[in-house]
Amino acid sequence: MLLVIDVGNTNTVLGIYAGAELKKDWRVGTDKYRTVDEYAMLINDLFRLSGLSFSDLSDVIVSTVVPPMLQTIEGLCRQYFHLTPFVVGPGMKTGMPIHYDNPREVGADRIVNAVAAYEKTGCALIVVDFGTATTFDVISADGSYQGGAIAPGVGISADALFERASKLPRVEFSRPAQIVAKNTIHSMQAGIFFGYVGLVEGIVSRMKKELSQSPKVIATGGLAAPIANATDCIDQVEPFLTLEGLRLLYERNRN
Repeated sequence: MLLVIDVGNTNTVLGIYAGAELKKDWRVGTDKYRTVDEYAMLINDLFRLSGLSFSDLSDVIVSTVVPPMLQTIEGLCRQYFHLTPFVVGPGMKTGMPIHYDNPREVGADRIVNAVAAYEKTGCALIVVDFGTATTFDVISADGSYQGGAIAPGVGISADALFERASKLPRVEFSRPAQIVAKNTIHSMQAGIFFGYVGLVEGIVSRMKKELSQSPKVIATGGLAAPIANATDCIDQVEPFLTLEGLRLLYERNRN
């Protein structure tokens, strides 16, 4: 079985593939201070609850946007899985030309998402990933990565509001019943939720105008579904896009 690991700033997502089938997935908090042994204990517990063991693994592929985590994950793979992981980065075959001033600057997660989205659709795309940051990535009809935009994620934006406005409480990210709210909690939820929907709609609209075409818009990440339900600018939600992209990159590089 193949273990795919995507290390984000907030969460680390893991998946187990048997061939092209995703058998199991987990989401845990990213902690750069956690040791190799601590991660081994955590993942062992997840495996055990699913009837799996480290000996079931045949390969591992990893992408990370948190550089200090790479050494930890590589150590985990070698010490406990007895495997050398594939690492998404410069030199890996992606099958996708990257038209960026410095291709090395593009986050591994953005390339992984782009590869998976294009494989699924084969058309011009905008991929929106709702993570710690919200990224917008453009893929042309011929399958080349064109660039994109990066905005603060919903969590970062909301945290800034709570921390800088002393009288405002921390609220759940939730769609309120109406935009004209009647109390402070709902007013904050209306501003955060619909404000973010407006951000997504605005950036997608401007990208389409700049591209002079109508690419398909695919969303992924934890908040993709609630945002997509509130706007017509997102065509499709793919919750496991990053995991699928890691599997594809493994297939393209394992030999």
